[in-house]
Amino acid sequence: MTQHVSDVMTSAPVAVEPQTSVAVVARMMRDENIGAVLVTEGERLRGLVSDRDLVVRAVAKGGDPNNTTVADACSEDLVTVGPDDDVRRAVELMREHSVRRVPVVDEGQHPVGIVSIGDLAIERDPESALGDISAARPNK
Repeated sequence: MTQHVSDVMTSAPVAVEPQTSVAVVARMMRDENIGAVLVTEGERLRGLVSDRDLVVRAVAKGGDPNNTTVADACSEDLVTVGPDDDVRRAVELMREHSVRRVPVVDEGQHPVGIVSIGDLAIERDPESALGDISAARPNK
């Protein structure tokens, strides 16, 4: 039986405009218990910024988190999937591009979700260490 990306994705992903400061995004990640935020211009996907991106591309460079924008820290060369794509396609893309998260977009490139390696582990191998960790309650 074919399983679609829409069956495992996180719908209604958190998104910000490119001029949003990394400090604001870091607080959003903390408050929402998420590791990535989509960067959009209007309704169109522009990039993805992860917690690691914030550290490596912003904080480690010594920039002021209140004055550094996510446009300076986000990954812009994205691979995406559609909600009706087979989950195996998302897995293939993650392997091929060595990414942990893939934005889910509709035909107009409007973001409708995000699928993470943790989402896939919970769905496909819930007894694995990664599935177990991904399903655990967040540390607060």
